[in-house]
Amino acid sequence: MRTSAEATARLRGAFVGSASGAVSIAAHALGGGDVSPGQSSIALLIAACTIVGVVVSARRTRFGVAEVMVLLTIGQAVGHVALTMSPGHHHTTGMTSIMLAAHLAAIPVGALLIRGAEIGFGRAISAANRAARVLGTRPAATFVFQYAVPIGPLAAPRRLLFSSGSGLRGPPPRH
Repeated sequence: MRTSAEATARLRGAFVGSASGAVSIAAHALGGGDVSPGQSSIALLIAACTIVGVVVSARRTRFGVAEVMVLLTIGQAVGHVALTMSPGHHHTTGMTSIMLAAHLAAIPVGALLIRGAEIGFGRAISAANRAARVLGTRPAATFVFQYAVPIGPLAAPRRLLFSSGSGLRGPPPRH
């Protein structure tokens, strides 16, 4: 991965694709749809949600939660259609009210979770980049202590220092 924007786009694609598949299965089961792991519709669902994830990760624009909600809506619609394509499916491509409610409830919740993961991932990448920059710099030259030791006689104190005042320093004595 070259940049954090590419990594974030891949993260978004993976989350949208997998969330679309998971919500499609859950909403389908809640709505009375028959879902069994041995069906060919599960394989079709996995393939469809993988394609949704790849298409989403190819997008480089980021508009926030609203865009993720649209992408999740499209992904869940594709997932729902994929589940209804099995030969023994007992209802049409339409949705029951419970199934529709489950899909509609999952869209904003999933979008907020995905957007939060993107923000957290971006912050983690930034912190790792800063740490790598700090750790990648060369250490400063070692500090060498140098002492200044005068050689020869000391200079005579100035007269001004001796005549700056005479007497006691402090408050006046009490009588």
